[in-house]
Amino acid sequence: MPEHRSFAAVDLGASSGRVVVGRVGAGELSLGEVHRFGNEPVRLPSGLHWNVLGLYREVLRGLRRAAEARPVSVGVDSWAVDYGLLDGTGALLGDPHHYRDPRTDGVAEQVVREVGAAELYAANGLQFLPFNTIFQLAAARGTPRLAAARTLLLIPDLIGYWLTGSIGAEVTNASTTGLLDVARRSWSGELAAAAGCDPALLPALREPGERIGEPLPEVAAATGLEGTAVTAVASHDTASAVVGVPAAAADFGYVSCGTWSLAGLELAAPVRTEAARRANFTNELGVEGSTRFLRNIMGLWLVQETLRTWELDTAALPGLLARAAAAPPFAALVDPDDPRFLPPGDMPARIAAYCAETGQAPPPDRGALLRCVLESLALAHRRTIRGAARLADRDVRVVHLVGGGARNELLCQWTADALGLPVVAGPVEATAIGNVLVQARAAGAVGDLAEMRGLTAATQELRRYDPVGDERAWTAAASRIGLE
Repeated sequence: MPEHRSFAAVDLGASSGRVVVGRVGAGELSLGEVHRFGNEPVRLPSGLHWNVLGLYREVLRGLRRAAEARPVSVGVDSWAVDYGLLDGTGALLGDPHHYRDPRTDGVAEQVVREVGAAELYAANGLQFLPFNTIFQLAAARGTPRLAAARTLLLIPDLIGYWLTGSIGAEVTNASTTGLLDVARRSWSGELAAAAGCDPALLPALREPGERIGEPLPEVAAATGLEGTAVTAVASHDTASAVVGVPAAAADFGYVSCGTWSLAGLELAAPVRTEAARRANFTNELGVEGSTRFLRNIMGLWLVQETLRTWELDTAALPGLLARAAAAPPFAALVDPDDPRFLPPGDMPARIAAYCAETGQAPPPDRGALLRCVLESLALAHRRTIRGAARLADRDVRVVHLVGGGARNELLCQWTADALGLPVVAGPVEATAIGNVLVQARAAGAVGDLAEMRGLTAATQELRRYDPVGDERAWTAAASRIGLE
């Protein structure tokens, strides 16, 4: 047996995608990015769409570069909820809509009125978010595209289909749709009917680690990956990121922080109590039968859109963070989950308007505005982790912050301060690591989830932030803005 084996991870995010080659062996877990590309939505007369054909072209380019490492297999993860529709011949019926498209405005409320909020939550256990797939489908009721559709595939399953010709739905991502009975880990005909969706559109479910197939001849010719397996991973990027959390025990919380902050706990079973529903927590499925009990928080999207509005790139961020560190604390705060912050647009103006409406002086300069955003995110992390622990009756002794946000020292430290708990930051590449490790487990190169996490902890760069300062100041700030 070789000392190590290589695996190719396709990781598609809401703003960029990349192809990474991971090497796994005894005491070894390393990653190398071989291709990175942008992911820009396209606004058409029919709304905001993903350029999924362009993404697939870039995936093939990346896999051609990955082929030099002779990977054992390929795995694909992406953001959740969005989907493509295939006709009876397997052809794609138009570019998939973007979850930030406004066509779902008011639709979720209508579905909830028809079905009942408690009844929906009892079945799918999902946080109420207007872009969940169930509501997107309800918005598409009666459209020619939906009428012509014969198969619905979430984005990673669509890429997997184009690579192999095999149709299926990976369960961790399927659990984000609102169409899955989360306790039974199976599609729900009743939920599909509530969306106006023919249950026959929903393909057979796959578990992480199942073999999807081998590249089609034309894919093998384009990439050089003839005979390489395509393996189902935890294809919701957050599910892969939670696999990549380097936790040593069960008493941890996590924040997967990027465009979104996904904060919560890993549990053995869903929590679908009325209290959990009212607190708007979601139950999404993970590896080894686990449940991710979490809430979506708007995340670093607020920073990304702020930089875009200021016509700055990420190279300007270190200087802005230094100014944020020097700005007065708690001068202005926002609730990151206010609906006004969801669509693309002038984020600084929206933050200023929120402050004015809540009796606060808007941030006077860029450093103060960035501090407002980061302190508000830290408070949202605090509210969510504490709420999850209370609802699940669990003790949390450490919080793992993974993803791109792990690079942001202010956010990591302020999250520790707000929670009064140590925060372990890293790995930044948790999603790609989780993707690679599920493939490696399927190939016999690593063992169960505990072994995967032990390997991550032993090989990846981590940084610990212990809480400093007076936690009561954070409590007072949270109370002032309603983020208790």
